[in-house]
Amino acid sequence: HGYARWQDIQNDGQFGLVNEPFKTEATKGNFLEMKNKFLARRFKLLEQALVIEEQLRRAAYLNMTQDPGHPAMALNSRFAEVECLAESHQHLSKESLAGNKPANAVLHKVLNQLEELLSDMKADVTRLPATLSRIPPIAARLQMSERSILSRLASKGAESHPPPSFPPGPYATPPSYGGTFGTPPAGALPPGGANYSQMPPGSFITGE
Repeated sequence: HGYARWQDIQNDGQFGLVNEPFKTEATKGNFLEMKNKFLARRFKLLEQALVIEEQLRRAAYLNMTQDPGHPAMALNSRFAEVECLAESHQHLSKESLAGNKPANAVLHKVLNQLEELLSDMKADVTRLPATLSRIPPIAARLQMSERSILSRLASKGAESHPPPSFPPGPYATPPSYGGTFGTPPAGALPPGGANYSQMPPGSFITGE
């Protein structure tokens, strides 16, 4: 029917299911507008999911991942520490209430550690916007824009190039996954735009 042709999609008998939630709303004045907005939101979510899936697939193809030592990951690692510390010492509160003095002393130490970690996390959150602003955008790191991804999805793999030996989806992380965004591995595609002729077709793209 064409991109965002909501009315045509709704009127198509094979897509009658999309009209079911609105049968009781047919008497309202803004009935058609409600349906169109509903469909637009749902299809936009689907479109974004496909874009993200394609970006993840290209990141795996280029063997790229975020460096765990990067400042942007500090919040994540500290959260893991807090979670581990809290879960491994959760029994101490009951023992402390039962009058166990050694458990009470350990509990206070653990609570002090948690307080310090949470204070560090608060500082990390404050620094996060500046840290993230210095990270190159996804389009630059993957050498592919959202527009080019959508164009590729719309073409449904109609490119004339033969598919490479890289296996198609699903988008599981390969065993060799381990580079960083800042240092693409040897053999990575050169900068200057996405070269889709070297990429494998995904599960939603049919090869020739």
